[in-house]
Amino acid sequence: MLPTTAPPRPAPHSALTAVADRVRAADPDRPAEARLDHVRTSVAFMTVQSAHHVGRSSGYANSVLSLRIGGAIGSCAVEPGELDPGAVRDLVGRNVAELLEHPEPAVRVAVLDAYLAFLLPHTEHPGSRTVRVPGGTSLAKSTARAREVAKLVPLAEGDTVAVIGVVNSLLAALRERGARCVPCDLKGGRTEWDEPIVPDHRQAMTGAQAVLASGMVLGNGTFDEISAFCREQRLPLVLFAQTGSAVLRELLGADVHALSAEPYPFFWLTGDSTDIHLYAAETGERP
Repeated sequence: MLPTTAPPRPAPHSALTAVADRVRAADPDRPAEARLDHVRTSVAFMTVQSAHHVGRSSGYANSVLSLRIGGAIGSCAVEPGELDPGAVRDLVGRNVAELLEHPEPAVRVAVLDAYLAFLLPHTEHPGSRTVRVPGGTSLAKSTARAREVAKLVPLAEGDTVAVIGVVNSLLAALRERGARCVPCDLKGGRTEWDEPIVPDHRQAMTGAQAVLASGMVLGNGTFDEISAFCREQRLPLVLFAQTGSAVLRELLGADVHALSAEPYPFFWLTGDSTDIHLYAAETGERP
């Protein structure tokens, strides 16, 4: 997965801030052991990965910060070199209230993601449907995941989908459904099929009938602009999220039409089967 755009800091009234504010407001009503100043991180780690699926002509790289709270792990992808891996030592044993005030957006996303999944795991959420991605090669797993994600995008034959965060398997899966794709990434470049990648997400979304975006847009601060554009144009916004999957779950029915939530361990980490959790559109009904 390629980075989607430059990493500006989130605006003061961003979606991330709004979710965090709701979490703080609900804190007095929680049991003492679940309150923000009581719950602490037990593990923090960085995952630095590079992939080149056998049979593909190009590869991609990921760097992900993850924090563990109880049995839940929250994550946020970052640009390579953006975070010092040694900094994870300072994130362990801190309570959620502290880390929600951390100056680094990736930390705020990861801890909020972990805390929300700690309060309500994806497997227990009434609006989710857990789908098992079968074990196999990295390409086989990528393809299987992509086909499930593509089903979440509402489209008719010939519709255009802006794909923000280029994943070649997703482009292929959408085309199987008859869609025309506009791949988008800040770095530009070419897709597996030598198609140009649009560097400007607003340009990519103009004229589209739907938008499919990586959860990375939450971590790099571009989610608000993308979701605002989708509201203005009445475009369904579907997210495939390893970053902030439980945070984006809170935005279903408002800014997010549907969501594929993929908390750690991600499909590319193992050849064994892994899970994704699918959330449907406005009503919160199971997809």
